[in-house]
Amino acid sequence: MDNLGLLSLAALAPILVVAVLLVGLRWPATYAMPVGFAAAVVVGALVWGMDAAVLAAASVEGLIIALGLLYIIFGALLLLQTLTASGALATIRAGFTTVSADRRVQAIIIGWLFGSFIEGASGFGTPAAVVAPLLLALGFPAMAAVMVGLIIQSTPVSFGAAGTPVLTGLGQGLAGDPAVEARVAVLGLDMPAYLQVLGLQVATMHAIVGTLIPLFLVCMLTGFFGGRFVDGLRVWPFAIYAALAMTIPSVTVAALLGPEFPSLLGGLIGLALVMFTSSRGFLMPAQTWDFPPRERWVDRWTGTLEPDTSTVAGTRMNIWLAWSPYVVVAVLLVLSRTVTPVTDFLTGITIDFDEIFGTGISESLQPVYLPGFVFVVACLATYALHRMRPAQIAESWKVAGSQLAGAAVALLFALPLVRILINSGPEYNSTGLSSMPITLAEGASVLTGSAWPLLAPWIGALGAFIAGSNTVSNLTFSLFQFATAENIGAVPETVVATQAVGGAAGNMVTVHNVVAASATVGLLGREGDLIRKTIIPTTYYCLFAGGLSFVFINGVGLNAGTGLLVALAAVLAAVVVRIARQQPSERLTENVQR
Repeated sequence: MDNLGLLSLAALAPILVVAVLLVGLRWPATYAMPVGFAAAVVVGALVWGMDAAVLAAASVEGLIIALGLLYIIFGALLLLQTLTASGALATIRAGFTTVSADRRVQAIIIGWLFGSFIEGASGFGTPAAVVAPLLLALGFPAMAAVMVGLIIQSTPVSFGAAGTPVLTGLGQGLAGDPAVEARVAVLGLDMPAYLQVLGLQVATMHAIVGTLIPLFLVCMLTGFFGGRFVDGLRVWPFAIYAALAMTIPSVTVAALLGPEFPSLLGGLIGLALVMFTSSRGFLMPAQTWDFPPRERWVDRWTGTLEPDTSTVAGTRMNIWLAWSPYVVVAVLLVLSRTVTPVTDFLTGITIDFDEIFGTGISESLQPVYLPGFVFVVACLATYALHRMRPAQIAESWKVAGSQLAGAAVALLFALPLVRILINSGPEYNSTGLSSMPITLAEGASVLTGSAWPLLAPWIGALGAFIAGSNTVSNLTFSLFQFATAENIGAVPETVVATQAVGGAAGNMVTVHNVVAASATVGLLGREGDLIRKTIIPTTYYCLFAGGLSFVFINGVGLNAGTGLLVALAAVLAAVVVRIARQQPSERLTENVQR
C-alpha cells in the first residue's frame, strides 16, 4: 500500500479505537487499552509488515516502561498514605484554609504554582501524582483533583525535568541533520545557543497562551463540580495574576539562563509571591467558594480512596513539620536533576534490557533516578520526622499496594500500544514505510501546505497523546516539523517551537497520564469522563498556539492565522458573556449530566 491517505487512516486506527471507546462509549481504560493494543498489533503486522519478534519486543519495551511508571504511582500513593497516617495532611489542609478556604484559590496555588515547580523539577507526570492526592486530602472530589492535576500539565511541561523536552527532545530530535546544522551556521550559533533560542520562543508562546489556563481551571472546577461556571469567572483577577506570577519569571529565566529552569524557577517564584500576597488578602475573592455538601456529590466524582479529612483539636502538628516530606521531595528532585555529579551517579545505576528478542529494540530502568525512588525516600524520612509507629507504617504500605493494582492493567496495555506505534519505522518493518506517527504527520502536511503552522501544535499534541511525553513527541516530530517549515518557506524555529508547545498541551489528554493521576486518588474507570473535560483546554491551547505561530511567521493581516485568533477571541468572549448571564437557579446535576 502506498496511498498516503489510506496509510494515514490505518495509522490512526488504534488511536481512534481508544478515543471512541474511552471518550465516546466511556469504557474504562482497563478495557479500552487492550482493544487498542490489539488494533495496533493488527495494523502493525498486516499494513506495516512488522514481524512477530518486533511486535513482541516493542510490547516488552512498553511493559518495562509501564513498570517504571507504576513505580512512580506507588511512590505517590505511599506518600499520601504515609502523610494521612501521620496526621500531616490534616495540618496541611488547615494551613491552606488559613491562607484561603476558597477552593478556587487552593486549586490555583497548589495546582498551577506548586505543580509548575514540581514539573520543572521532575516532569514525566509527577505533578499530577503529587497535586491530585494533596487536593483530595484537602476535601476535593477525586475527579476534580485529577482534573486540576491534568490541566496544569500544559504550560510548564515544555521545561519539565530541568528542560528535558527542549534539551533532549528538540536537541536530540534535530541533532546531526545537515539542514539543521546549516541553519544553525547561518544564524551564527552553536547547537546549545540554538536550543536557547528555541527555548525562548517556546517560553514566549506558553506565556501568551498559558496565561488563561488558571482561569480555565477555576471555571471548569466551579462549573463541573459546582454547577455554575460563573463562580470561576469571578476570580479572574486572581487567576490572571497567578498566571503572570509564573509565566513572566519563566520567560525571563528562559532568556537569561536557558531551557533548564523556566518552569522550576518560574513556579517557585510564582508560588512564593502568590502565597505571600494571598496571606495578606491581595486579590482574594470577597466570597468563599466551596463544593456542595458531600451528600450532593455525583457518584462519578468519587473514587475508592477517601483520606481522613477530620482534625482533632490539640493534636495538629507544626505546619513546617507537616510540609517537610514535600520539602524533601522538592529538594531531592532538584538536586537529582540539576547537580551534574548527582545526576550522573543516579542515572548510572540502570537495569538494562538490550536487543530484546534479537531486535534492535532496547530499554532500561533507572530505579534510583525515577521520581518513585524520591517518593519512597521521602516516606522513609517521614517515619523519623513524624515519629510514626510501626503499625501506621505497615498500614500505609498495605493500602498503597492494594491501590496500585487498579492502574496496572490499563498501563500494561497502554505502553506496549505506544511502543508498537513508535517502533513501526523502516528499521523494524518489511515495507519501508515511515513509522505510524510520522505517516500521520506526513499526511497532514500534504493536506495543509502553507497553512502548516496552524496544524503544527496538533501534531505535537498527537505525539504526546500517543507517547505520554512531550520529550518523546519532540524526539519523534521535531525534525519533521523543521523540514516541513523549510519546504513551505516558514521560519523553522517558530514551527519547531510550536511543536514543543503542542506537545505540552497534549499531556492534558494522554491516556497513561490520566490513568496514573487517577490511580493516586483511587479513581479508575472514569478516564473517558476526564478526557472529555481536559480536551477543552487542550483544544484551546492548540488553536491559540497554531494561530500565534502563523502570525509570528506571516505577520498580522488578512490571513488564516489572524482569522483564527480573531475567531478564537470571539468564541471565548461569547462563552464569557454566556457564563456571566448564568442564573443562580441552575442546579448542579443539570450541569454535570450534560
